[in-house]
Amino acid sequence: MRTNIFNIVFILFTFSAIFSQKSTAQEFNKKYVPVNSSTPKDSVATTKNATATTSVPKNEAKKDPKKDVKTDTLTPKEKPLLEDMVYRKAKDYEKLDLKKKEITLYNEAEVKYQDFELTAGKIVFNYETNEISAGGIKDSVGNMHQFPVFKQGEQIVEPDSIRFNSKTKKALVWKSRTSQGEFRIKSELTKKENDSVYFMKDVIFTTAKDLDDPEYYFKTRKIKLVPGKKVITGVTNMVIADVPTPLGLPFAFFPMSEKAESGFIFPSFGDTNQQGYYIQNGGYYFAISDKVDLNVLGDYYTNGSWGLRLNSSYAQRYKYNGRVLVRYENNIFSEKGLPDYSSSKMYNIQWNHNQDSKANPSSRFSASVNLGSSQYFRQTNNTYNVGASMNNTMSSSISYQRTFEGVPQVNMSLTATHSQSTNTKEINMTLPTLQVNVDRVFPFAPKFGAKKGLIKNLNLTYSVRGENRVRTHEDFFFKREMFDSLNTGFQHSIPISTNFKLFKYFSVTAGGAFNEVWYFNTIKKEYNPEKNKVEDIRVNGFDSYRTYNFNASIGTTIYGTFNFSKDAKLQAIRHVMRPSVGYSYTPSFEKYYDTYAIDATGQTMQEYTRFQGGIFGAPGKTMSNMMNFGLSNTFEAKVRDDENEKGEAKKVMLLNSLNFSTSYNMSADSLKWSPMRVSAGTSLFKEKMQINFGATLDPYALDNNNRRIDTYNINNGGSLFRLTSANVTVNWSMSSQDAMFGGAAKDNQNSVDNGGRPDDLFGRSMELGDNRKSMLGNQDEERDFEGFFNAKLPWDLTFAYSLTYNNSSRQNEIVNNSVMVSGNVELTPKWRVGVSTGYDFVQQGVTFTQLRFERDLMSWRMDFSWVPIGPYQSWGFFIGIRSSMLSDIKWEKRKAPDKIYR
Repeated sequence: MRTNIFNIVFILFTFSAIFSQKSTAQEFNKKYVPVNSSTPKDSVATTKNATATTSVPKNEAKKDPKKDVKTDTLTPKEKPLLEDMVYRKAKDYEKLDLKKKEITLYNEAEVKYQDFELTAGKIVFNYETNEISAGGIKDSVGNMHQFPVFKQGEQIVEPDSIRFNSKTKKALVWKSRTSQGEFRIKSELTKKENDSVYFMKDVIFTTAKDLDDPEYYFKTRKIKLVPGKKVITGVTNMVIADVPTPLGLPFAFFPMSEKAESGFIFPSFGDTNQQGYYIQNGGYYFAISDKVDLNVLGDYYTNGSWGLRLNSSYAQRYKYNGRVLVRYENNIFSEKGLPDYSSSKMYNIQWNHNQDSKANPSSRFSASVNLGSSQYFRQTNNTYNVGASMNNTMSSSISYQRTFEGVPQVNMSLTATHSQSTNTKEINMTLPTLQVNVDRVFPFAPKFGAKKGLIKNLNLTYSVRGENRVRTHEDFFFKREMFDSLNTGFQHSIPISTNFKLFKYFSVTAGGAFNEVWYFNTIKKEYNPEKNKVEDIRVNGFDSYRTYNFNASIGTTIYGTFNFSKDAKLQAIRHVMRPSVGYSYTPSFEKYYDTYAIDATGQTMQEYTRFQGGIFGAPGKTMSNMMNFGLSNTFEAKVRDDENEKGEAKKVMLLNSLNFSTSYNMSADSLKWSPMRVSAGTSLFKEKMQINFGATLDPYALDNNNRRIDTYNINNGGSLFRLTSANVTVNWSMSSQDAMFGGAAKDNQNSVDNGGRPDDLFGRSMELGDNRKSMLGNQDEERDFEGFFNAKLPWDLTFAYSLTYNNSSRQNEIVNNSVMVSGNVELTPKWRVGVSTGYDFVQQGVTFTQLRFERDLMSWRMDFSWVPIGPYQSWGFFIGIRSSMLSDIKWEKRKAPDKIYR
């Protein structure tokens, strides 16, 4: 309404300027055609099929004001009434009635001024009373059409008719249609009282897209509208499918604003099995500025449990954006005095910060933090996420990178990391890690020209890495016990290497490295006679050790192609082999080792180094002469492409990798060969299915105690290799939107804010206070109706299979053999169902299973989820309005799963 009336004022100014003084307007791409005012016999002048500007006839003006007014050079010039060109047109005619002092535009009448546009079947302006009217016209069968439409930018108002007086600034609008935020409003009569207040009569408003046939709406007799500020209604009744309901309010207040405004957030109410009744997700929204906001929400339960959440988003255009989420809960289970009573205080902190790549090319700061209580996502009362309950880790990383340009270039990074096991509650952190790398320097290479040969390719670099590393328990997080166990160290590395070609086909790499490690705490082993055991005594202070090693490797690439008939489907197979042989030498650093007594007699001694358990390890006591062998393979196929118009074949990857690796220690006195590791991986169905395989093959046999002995397995009556372990994983994610099924691939936008998985194996996380989002993915897009019978049913499927075999000590057992499937299908454009389930073949039981049903009710949505078996048995039903403004109009009932206390 605000837009409609405001634009009418401008249109009125336009007509006033045209007809109340000598002025001209412009046609659309036509010259000015003034009305011939020299015809005194007829007071009505008609121009057919023309768009022109009509001026008041000369006999209407008694004087020429320019002749009676003297020019005053000190008087400032008056501001022009119009600031832009005015356009108007009509398909049938423009009519000027001098007697009534009216101008009429008929049939497809249109007026434009700046960014405003008014179209109607008929537009009439009375330049004596300063009134403008616009309305529709009848077609050939007597039906009204060409109703007024007013446009300003993206805002559109469509009334049946308009009447406006520019002198009193009042207006009447019949059957207007407009939008305010998410609301669509239709009013039988609207009155503009002044520039900022509008009154509406017999109004319906809804968030439905079809205002003529809404699935629901609110009906009220009167509304007071202050554009951009608020809407106040009288007695309001809710109507569903044109049937009035007993739901109503004596009055209602809706704040309206085009920008973010601070205000209260109304909570939701309900009950739980373990915490009683609750008030959930109530709080206050702080619109701090255009760059940052803050959302404060809280929960309260009748058994004394409560929760508090702070959510803030911030952004600086072309520089950075991020979000901070802090959650704290005081959960009480059962009642005091009962044996199952428990109380816990839990928290979770998440921070995501992203820097625009163009903000600073030489430095970058990023953060991804997720830390807190290990049991938060399993015991929280505000969300329900099975995936979070099955997730065993939380991790964080904060990093800053800086590049110092020059010769050589220096790269520096400062990183703090965090890794937390939700099962053991063990935390590993680096606070922080400093890494400095100096770019490679070629001391013997020419300034210009290629680097060829052994000497010219000789290069060296320098790096230093410093860490503060701590390993602690959740109970000691950021307490004195945590800082007492802090380990600090620096590692300096100077690698030197060169490479050259040998016999044209072999690439040789040789080099060495010097390492120096600084520690600020070491250990000392002593036997404690009182406790009758050996203790590790922490020794604080600076200490260091130095090591060095040499290495060399030679490798080549072998290509093999097997060609078949060009007319066959399979035309060729290409095999690429990359064999390599390497040698590494590390001397013994026995000087860093000491001895300690292991009993009270002091006769039995053992060796140790004071650097053991350090961040960067300890110097080795045993000399190592190691030969390393490796072979990598890839297989590609060239197949006929029937869809290619040029008849060109396409390449298909058969095996992404097939790798073999082992080593031989020439300095070892026994068991010189290490087990061979075999790994392979491939992608099928246009890389939608990922298959990975790994196995370990041991050449040595076992004795009767299942210990490795220095006897080859083949000489002990067995095969050449003994399979000690193997694993296979298969992951397949596909949907009807994939290109291979005739659709367009889409990215799956899953949130992991609530500790869940990035895929849909265990369903989506549900905010118990806000269930307006679909459980089955992004299903809000509109699609055209394709008929009652449609063979194309939209669907998606995620499949995961894992198999692990162990035979290291003759166990000959399958440790893990499980499959998990999650899928959704759209049976009709409005009905969707989904299921997540799996089976553990080792435990011989069904794993987590969830059934999901959803009904799209256009402006509403309804869903039902059910976990029928297992420790997460639960069900939930929800029906409510999608709009965030009316999110409290809902009905839900659920039985949440029992909390897991570990």
